Amino acid sequence: MDDELRSPARRLRSESGGSPVYERLLVTEDREELAEVLTANGQPLWARELAALRLGRAGDRRAFETLVLLLNHRDSDRCVSAAHALYALADPRTPRAAAALATNELRVAYALTPVRLLIRLRAPESAPALITVLRRRLAPGDPYRRIALACVEGLGALGDPRARPVLDAACSHPALAAPASAALARLSME
Repeated sequence: MDDELRSPARRLRSESGGSPVYERLLVTEDREELAEVLTANGQPLWARELAALRLGRAGDRRAFETLVLLLNHRDSDRCVSAAHALYALADPRTPRAAAALATNELRVAYALTPVRLLIRLRAPESAPALITVLRRRLAPGDPYRRIALACVEGLGALGDPRARPVLDAACSHPALAAPASAALARLSME
């Protein structure tokens, strides 16, 4: 078991309450058995998550929908585990799904992990989504500074010149001024 599965496996073992189903899902090599957990009625969330993580890391696209749902979960540990599995899955639908989740203002409190996934993916959808999210976070009194900071840093890492106007605007926000200036400097180097 690699490090990216070890941490969620410990958390899910605790959630399972020592269920023998947990142990079976953790060790089985039968992808059909794992995929069945994703669609069977009455499966607990921990079982669906474990099956989706295992399938996603194995490159089985049947895990995609479950992983996207977990990417937008209120539990940040679930979001992070799903993001790692989605990255490993390398499904071409992932950037579009992550962009949709990141830009959904009704779920903005849960946008940090999709934003970080977009940065890691470096997909064509990444910079436009981050620009949109950052522009919204620059509104007076917006409480989501961690998301704004992730967007600023991500836009600097992506190096997309379309980000220049929103990064210029971020420079006028005290909490974002230094990272936005650094991101703009990175754009100038590219």
